[in-house]
Amino acid sequence: MPWRYPADMRGGVLFKPTGIMQINLIRHTTPNVAKGTCYGQSDISLSNSFQQEYVSLIKHLPEKIDVIYSSPLVRCTQLAEQLKSDGRVIEDKRLMEMNFGDWEMKNWDAVEQESLNKWMQDFVNVKAPNGENFLELYARVNHFADELVKQEHKTVAIVTHAGVIRSFIAKVLEIPLRNAFKIPVSYSSVTKFTISGDTCFSNIEFLNKV
Repeated sequence: MPWRYPADMRGGVLFKPTGIMQINLIRHTTPNVAKGTCYGQSDISLSNSFQQEYVSLIKHLPEKIDVIYSSPLVRCTQLAEQLKSDGRVIEDKRLMEMNFGDWEMKNWDAVEQESLNKWMQDFVNVKAPNGENFLELYARVNHFADELVKQEHKTVAIVTHAGVIRSFIAKVLEIPLRNAFKIPVSYSSVTKFTISGDTCFSNIEFLNKV
């Protein structure tokens, strides 16, 4: 089922936004981390290619953005602050990447193989030790979206991570969660879609544009 506007009775009628809300999902730029590292919710900085990537990605964004939501991790807030211009930046923990628990900042080759294999076979339900699974990530993104559609913004930017963007796309396109990791989400990419005054997300303009 696509996202539907949450029930909100105002004066005896079901509330839903009027007009059209444009959503711009932006993945952070390339992080400063060794290739093959599991970094999830670890707060790592960005590489020195930030400015070059920023100049490229803003070509895919509208000139005016009403509000910017961001993961509180610095690799997202740095980009959000540069984008904001006259707009607001609202940090929200629900937009953080998947929590990989005890695997954070380990090289994937150093993760205990049996545990890793179980996770790879069913990442939707299996979690890293002291981490979360994809279903839990998807649930918090869903909760964020339920609140977002109550707002009356016209143009929204969300600076976040690959797992969060895949959750949005999986919901919009009704893709089974087990197939979510097949969705490409590049660094500094933009995915754009709109919400009309109907009952679900619609009209995807483009995915993973870099």
